[in-house]
Amino acid sequence: MALLDIVLYPDEPLLRKADPFDTVDAAVTRLARNMVETMFAYEGVGLAGPQVGISRRIFVMCEPDKDPRCLVNPEILEKGGHEEGEEGCLSLPRIYAEKVPRAAWVRVRALDETGQPLEFEAHGFEARIIQHEYDHLDGIVFPDRLDIITREATLQAWREARRLMMEEVGQRA
Repeated sequence: MALLDIVLYPDEPLLRKADPFDTVDAAVTRLARNMVETMFAYEGVGLAGPQVGISRRIFVMCEPDKDPRCLVNPEILEKGGHEEGEEGCLSLPRIYAEKVPRAAWVRVRALDETGQPLEFEAHGFEARIIQHEYDHLDGIVFPDRLDIITREATLQAWREARRLMMEEVGQRA
């Protein structure tokens, strides 16, 4: 397995809709495994194809104390309820928002990393992870879900954090 590079916002392909897979083959299975390894290495709970530079409809996720799961070509069939919670993102490291609105539950249909069909309902934190990663497949990042004032403040904090990160990298080179 291999660690993949994380794409930082607003770099491509984070801002566009990802394409579906025509088939799930050994290459997709390998990609899913590499994405899981990368997600764990960066201490995330989810990671979508666009976040590793692959504009395809795939994401991996892992709720604490559960096994990782891969969703290929996912569809959110239904959602309901409302809750707000804290979110961060591996593509906007060090940036968090406290009140990101999401549905309290979702019903999802997808394929797993071997092409087997899945359909299930998720609640709470699992539903939040799914919605966050699903957004990445549509070119949406969590600040897009915030009110305009909070969004602008969050993106300004990200621009400053990214500038500092780039300075750190430049000093080490």
